[in-house]
Amino acid sequence: MTEKKNAQKILDEATTKDSKKTSKVKFSWKKISMTLAALLVISVVFNGMNLVGVSGFSGSSTDDISQKVEQFIESNYQGTEVVVKSISDNYGLYEIDLELTTPQGPQVVKSYVTKNGELLFPSAIPLTDAAAAPAPSQPTQPQPQQPSTDVAKTDKPKVELFVMSHCPFGTQAEKGILPVAELLGDKIEFDIKFVNYAMHGETEVLEQMNQVCIQDEQPDKWLEYLWCFLEAGDGEGCLAETNIDTTKLTACTTKLDTDNNILTLLADKATWSGGRFPQFPVHDAENKQYGVRGSPTLVINGVQASSGRDSASYLAAICAAFNNAPEECTQTVSSASPSSGFGLTNAPAASGSNAATCG
Repeated sequence: MTEKKNAQKILDEATTKDSKKTSKVKFSWKKISMTLAALLVISVVFNGMNLVGVSGFSGSSTDDISQKVEQFIESNYQGTEVVVKSISDNYGLYEIDLELTTPQGPQVVKSYVTKNGELLFPSAIPLTDAAAAPAPSQPTQPQPQQPSTDVAKTDKPKVELFVMSHCPFGTQAEKGILPVAELLGDKIEFDIKFVNYAMHGETEVLEQMNQVCIQDEQPDKWLEYLWCFLEAGDGEGCLAETNIDTTKLTACTTKLDTDNNILTLLADKATWSGGRFPQFPVHDAENKQYGVRGSPTLVINGVQASSGRDSASYLAAICAAFNNAPEECTQTVSSASPSSGFGLTNAPAASGSNAATCG
């Protein structure tokens, strides 16, 4: 496996290669920034996920496709109501205007569907005239996001990151914060905790049970295990690679289930959040205390804190919470955003991926 001490090096090398490739291409940055701003809204509405290769999504007539788009979005994105306002033949695809009503309010977005009804594209970036625009004189370097000013200062900040184990934006946040947790070590109290419902099925529920127990009972192997898991999402393989005591793990997960009725709640769909997502109540009290609404949510010293998902932003946010910041806070860490999902790379982040959440 990729050793945890090499993980940041992998991220930085990937970023350097991507930067060299990007410098060869000319873009209309003004047009693209406007487009990406619009796509940010769309990506958050769709939980930032690409709706490509949708199982069971098929049809040919415009009426059939309109109906299936509406059903698919409402079935897969909790709290979203959708109406197809118009559908037309354009660019060799069906162009659809969607009126989405979410808890944040209504929004009209333009999306596209292949004519066989098998692929839905939540958004598209027009390429017209992009190559003709002048390139900036120097590549724009990512800057760490400024930390929230509402977090109280303490001698030893308590840092809690709430995620879902298979949420692509939760794993993105973990890849950004782990180098900071390793750098600061026992100068902070650091924990990965879980949102009180799971959006990615039984696989996620079982994985989170394992992670709770490894973190609590085999802490010397916790970060090594998590780095391994973030590389490919192979929990079973990582148990072996990091020499987790599986007998001890099984005893722990059995007790965890007994104390929290996790598997009973998983089997009883009548208890699922919104009728769609099984409960995961292990950290339910903290979820309610901090007002956690999705993955990822960062909490520092008992307050939700804003931060970018790169290591430099996390370091700034956490170090701002010290009464007296340690020397480690002056060190340089990567300001490149990790890619969402599994894989230890810094591929260019998808539009809105630093703001999008699962929830």
